[in-house]
Amino acid sequence: MEIQVLRAGTGKPVTKLSGLNKSSTISEVKKKIYTQKGKLYPERQSIRSSIKGKNIKDDETLDHLGLDNGGELYLKDLGPQISWTLVFLSEYAGPLFVYLLFYMRPAIIYGTQAAYKPMHQAVHIAAACWTFHYAKRLFETVFIHRFSHATMPIMNLFINCSYYWGFAAFVSYYINHPLYTPPMYGDIQLYGGLALFLMNEVGNFSIHYALRNLRPPGTKERRIPHPTANPMTLAFAFVSCPNYMYEVGAWLSFTIMSQCLPAGLFTLAGFYQMTMWALGKHRNYKKEFSSYPRSRKSIIPFVI
Repeated sequence: MEIQVLRAGTGKPVTKLSGLNKSSTISEVKKKIYTQKGKLYPERQSIRSSIKGKNIKDDETLDHLGLDNGGELYLKDLGPQISWTLVFLSEYAGPLFVYLLFYMRPAIIYGTQAAYKPMHQAVHIAAACWTFHYAKRLFETVFIHRFSHATMPIMNLFINCSYYWGFAAFVSYYINHPLYTPPMYGDIQLYGGLALFLMNEVGNFSIHYALRNLRPPGTKERRIPHPTANPMTLAFAFVSCPNYMYEVGAWLSFTIMSQCLPAGLFTLAGFYQMTMWALGKHRNYKKEFSSYPRSRKSIIPFVI
C-alpha cells in the first residue's frame, strides 16, 4: 500500500511511502517519513488528512481514516523541537536564580550601601516562599509530571523563559529594594498571607500528584479526574483545573503577604494565561467524555 505525502498548506509533494497496510498507524507513517527525510524526526511532524485539516493522533490507523492505496496525507513541519522537561527546567530554574541574586547580593543591584541595610522580615519570608515554589516546580518536573507530548517548538523556550525570568527580576527588584515598604497591617497580613500561600502550594502539589496517577507511565491516556482521599483534591468536584486555581491562589496570597504591586501584576498575568489554558482543557474534557460532570467550571468554582 502506497501513500502520497504532501505539504500542508501548499499541497506540494514531499515523499511517497510504501510498505504500509490498512492497520498501519500515523506513528508508523511518521517513522517512514523520517527514514526518507532525515531532518523530519517524528516529534517535528504534524500529519493531517486534508490540506488545511487538524493534526491526527499517532494511534489512528489508515483504515480508520478511510485511506486506500494511493491515498494522500498532508505534512506540516513544526520546526525544531525541544523536550518539555528541558523547557520546564529552564523556565523554573531561571526565576530561582534571578530572584535570589537580588535577595542575596543587593549590593550588585542597588549599590554597596544596600548590603548594610537590614531587611524586613517580610523580605526574608517572600524569598523563602519564592524559593519553595520554584524548587517544588523543579521537583515536580523531574519526578511528578507525565507529559502527553514529548516535545514543543524550540521557540517556546525563549518565550517562556522571557516571561518567567523577566517577571522574577521585576518582582524581586521591588521586594528586595532598600526602600521596600512592609505590609500595612503588620504580622496579621504577613503571616495570614503566608498561611494561605502554603495551603495553596499544598493544594497545587496534591492536584499534580493526582493527575500523575491518572496517566499510566509511557501512555497518553486521558481520564476524567475525580477527588481522591486527599481533601485538597475535592476541588475536582467544582473545577476542571484546580491546579491552576491553587496556583493563582498561591500568587494572590504572595501578593497580599508582600504587598508588592509587581507581584500583583505577575498574579494577574498568570491568572489570564491559566484561565485560557483551563477553558481549553475544560472544552476538551467535555468533548472527549460524554459523561463529564456538567456542573464543573474551568478554574474558578461557580464562576469561570
